[in-house]
Amino acid sequence: MSEAGTDEASGALAGTTKSSGSAMRGSLIAAAGILIVAFTLRTAVTSVPPLTAEISRELFLPTWLVGILGMLPTALFGIAGLVTPAFMRRWSVEALAIACMVAAGVGQAVRAVAPSTWLFLAGSAIALAGMGAGNVVLPPMVKKYFPKRIGLMTALYVTVISLGTTVPPLLAVPVADAAGWRVSVGSWALLNIVAILPWLGAWVGRGAPSSSSSAGATTAPGPPRAVVRPWRSPAAWALALLFGCTSLNTYALFAWLPAIAAGAGLSAGEAGLQLAIFSGLGLPISLVVPLLAGRLRNPFAVVAFGVACFVGGYLGLWLAPGTATTLWSTLAGLGPATFPLALVLINLRTRSHRASGAVSGFAQGVGYTVACTGPLLAGILHDATGGWAASFAFLGVTLVILAVAGWVICRPRYIDDDPGVLAPARFQGDATPPVG
Repeated sequence: MSEAGTDEASGALAGTTKSSGSAMRGSLIAAAGILIVAFTLRTAVTSVPPLTAEISRELFLPTWLVGILGMLPTALFGIAGLVTPAFMRRWSVEALAIACMVAAGVGQAVRAVAPSTWLFLAGSAIALAGMGAGNVVLPPMVKKYFPKRIGLMTALYVTVISLGTTVPPLLAVPVADAAGWRVSVGSWALLNIVAILPWLGAWVGRGAPSSSSSAGATTAPGPPRAVVRPWRSPAAWALALLFGCTSLNTYALFAWLPAIAAGAGLSAGEAGLQLAIFSGLGLPISLVVPLLAGRLRNPFAVVAFGVACFVGGYLGLWLAPGTATTLWSTLAGLGPATFPLALVLINLRTRSHRASGAVSGFAQGVGYTVACTGPLLAGILHDATGGWAASFAFLGVTLVILAVAGWVICRPRYIDDDPGVLAPARFQGDATPPVG
C-alpha cells in the first residue's frame, strides 16, 4: 500500500474512533440525564408527609388540608399527562425536560419559603405539575435515545423512580431536626438544578446528547409534523386503563393497607411494616418486568401474574387479615407488576418518539385521573358498610377491567398504525421546528 493510501486509511480509522467515542459519550450523558430526571419525579410527593406535624406549627395545616395535599399528586399528574403532549408538538423533549425541572425546582423552593398555607399549596402544585410532565417526557426520551435498549432503560428509570420515592422520607426528619423543615423540603430543588444540566447542553449548545447523532436517537417516520391522536386508538385506551387500574389499586393499598392490618389486631409498627413490604417489592419488579416484556412478543403473562397476585392478596386481607398478613401483603405487592409493564408498552407499541410522547401523555393523563378514585371510593365504601368487603369487591371489578385492557394492549401492534391516529398538520405554521 502506498504512503498516501496508508495515511488515508489511518485518517478514516481515526475519524471512526472519534465518532464512536462521541456517540458513547452522548449515550452516557443521555442515560445520566434520564436517570437524574427520574430520581426527582417523586421528591415533592414523599418529602412532606413525615414533616406535616412540624409544618403545621408554622402554617395552617388541618387534617382536611393534609388530605387535599395527599390528593394533589395523582390529580396534577393526570392533568399534566393530558396537557403535556400539546407542548410536545412544539417543543423538543430536551427543552420540555428542562421546563419540567425548572417548574419542579421553583415549586419546591417556593413552598420552602412560603409564609402562608396557600402559597405552600401553590408551590406544591407547581412542583407536582412539573413532575407530572416529567413522567410523560421520560418514555419518549428513552424511545429517542435508546431505541434498541427500551427494556433496559425503562427498567433502570422505573427503579430509580422507586428509589426517588423511598429516599426523601428517610432523610426528611433528620435534615429537619438539623436545619429545620424548610431546608428539608427545599433542598430537593437543588437536585432539579442538577437534572437540568445534561439537557441544557443538548438544547442550547447542540452538544451531546444530540437529537440526531448521539445514543442512536431516532426520528419519526412519515410526515415529520404529523399530529398524533391516541384517543382514536382502542389500544391506547387499553393502555390507559391498564395504567389507571394498576395505579388505582396501588394507591388504594397505600392509603388503606395499614388500617386493614391495624383492624385485624396488628400494632401500629406491624401495620407500617406491611405497607413497607407492599411498597418495597416495587424495586425488584421494576428491574425485572421491563426486561422480560422487551423479550416477549405478547407479555400478557405479566398481566395474568399481576392480577392473580392482587386477587390472592385481597382474598387473604379480606378473609384472614390477621393470619399470614405478611403473605397477603407480599402477594398484593407483586400485583403492581403491571405498572412498569404499562410504561414499557408505551414505547413497545409506538413507532416513533413523537408517538411515544403523545401516547405517554394520554395514558398517564387518563390513568392518573382514574387512580384518584381508588383511595376515595375504597374509603367511602368502608365507611358506608363498616367493613372491607365492599371495598375489595370494588377493587376486584377494576382488576377485571385491568385484565381485559392488558389482553388488548399486549397483542403485538403499533398504536400509530390504527386508523385516524396520525393526522397531517392542519396549517403550514404547524411545520415550525420544535423548540430546542
